[in-house]
Amino acid sequence: MSQVDLNTIDTIIVDGYVHLNDGKLGLGGHLYQALDKKIPIIGVAKKFFADNSQYVIEVTRSKSNKPLYIKTLGIELTKTADHIKSMAGKHRMPDLLTYLDQQTKLFKIE
Repeated sequence: MSQVDLNTIDTIIVDGYVHLNDGKLGLGGHLYQALDKKIPIIGVAKKFFADNSQYVIEVTRSKSNKPLYIKTLGIELTKTADHIKSMAGKHRMPDLLTYLDQQTKLFKIE
């Protein structure tokens, strides 16, 4: 497996939260710390996490009544939420994020 040159990455999107409740770090927050806060992280979660509303913006896409929950570190939250809302796709999840979700489920670590 080849290494990724982190200098070529502008932003990382994770399927999950950047913060949990009470400011505890979620998956995205731990990644942000591990990367020495050098690469902005966008967390996109499909499910609400209890007592987390102060950390997220809810984004409703298409005709879905269910929001996506967006949180960021190292990048402005409101603008990012607008970008997620405007991503291509006719459904709740943007097409690119759906594709990445499918591909990462196929990925095997050897």
